[in-house]
Amino acid sequence: YFGTGSIGYGGVSIPIIVVIAIAVAFIVWVVFNQTRLGKNMYAIGGNQQAARVSGINVGKNLVYIYAIAGALYGLAGVLEAARTGGATNNYGNMYELDAIAACVVGGVSTTGGIGTVPGVVTGVLIFTVINYGLTFIGVSPYWQLIIKGSIIVAAVAFDMRKYAAKK
Repeated sequence: YFGTGSIGYGGVSIPIIVVIAIAVAFIVWVVFNQTRLGKNMYAIGGNQQAARVSGINVGKNLVYIYAIAGALYGLAGVLEAARTGGATNNYGNMYELDAIAACVVGGVSTTGGIGTVPGVVTGVLIFTVINYGLTFIGVSPYWQLIIKGSIIVAAVAFDMRKYAAKK
């Protein structure tokens, strides 16, 4: 039901996965912007030593961060298995490329401490359009990987240039 179901309202049908993604994005936005844990995440991501010196318990916060990340990975796996009707041990191979690319395109810095939930959502939408567009026009999966990798390299190079300009 979660993978293929939808919620209808006024003649418009919205897949349940999209509703769950919107809910998760909102919850993550609230955690990042309205809680101490969210502020600590940014601080730790920006500079662990500075965060430690300013009184943040880095070890404890990292446990929370990894626990939340693990729960979200599990949710994503369950939803993907529900969507496809099953799973194998190597299912989702190369999804990490799409995830990294979407985050970097959405403005998350590879050096840490910079990024927003709306930026990541925008990056995911952009990369989804790119994925579907490349598939729709018949680009080979191997060339798709090369194109996605090139986008990541360009985005990271832009990010590094921006980071170097700040220093």
